[in-house]
Amino acid sequence: MTRIVIVGGHGKIALKLAALLTTAGHEVTSLVRNPDHRDDVAATGAAPVVADVEKLSTSSIGDVIAGHDVVVWSAGAGGGSPERTYAVDRDAAIRSIDAAVAAGVPRYVMVSYMGAKTDHGVPEDNSFFAYAESKAAADEHLRQSSLGWTILGPSSLTDDPGTGAIEVGDDLESGSVPRDDVAAVAAAVIEAPASVGRTIQFNSGPTPISDLFD
Repeated sequence: MTRIVIVGGHGKIALKLAALLTTAGHEVTSLVRNPDHRDDVAATGAAPVVADVEKLSTSSIGDVIAGHDVVVWSAGAGGGSPERTYAVDRDAAIRSIDAAVAAGVPRYVMVSYMGAKTDHGVPEDNSFFAYAESKAAADEHLRQSSLGWTILGPSSLTDDPGTGAIEVGDDLESGSVPRDDVAAVAAAVIEAPASVGRTIQFNSGPTPISDLFD
């Protein structure tokens, strides 16, 4: 059994991931900002904890995640204002990385997006710019940390049923992938030492997720 804490626990991917992990016998804590979301989290088998990482300091985040084996970052501002995007997707994510280091949590899985990088090429007047900047900064901070990190870069997300199979590569044309399968990849990498230190970009494809790290 592994103790896993999911940040952004009420997101669609996070809820699916929590259910997969608890079914597999792991102990899962899911952090939520809104107390009204606790019942949805509890229905997955995870333990809901109300903790607004946008407002918490690094040390306060550390207090919440201490004692866990893995942090999964699946939080986001959800396309709000640029200021809130920077506050959540960049600043809070970076604080959570520093908190994991300070609290001795060895493993960190970041849910990012396909194409996230510092030279992303998104124009400043594009509404996606703040998100691209934020994810690039958080991902790079994670890569430079001492944590056993994995960054997931799924392409466009859909609510289609999962297929259980993907294609992985650094030069893929962006396609789409069901959130079911993103959750399944996140669950797989948590148990795969071979995924540490890797950025995994993926679409739906022919390779069974269960075969990815054999």
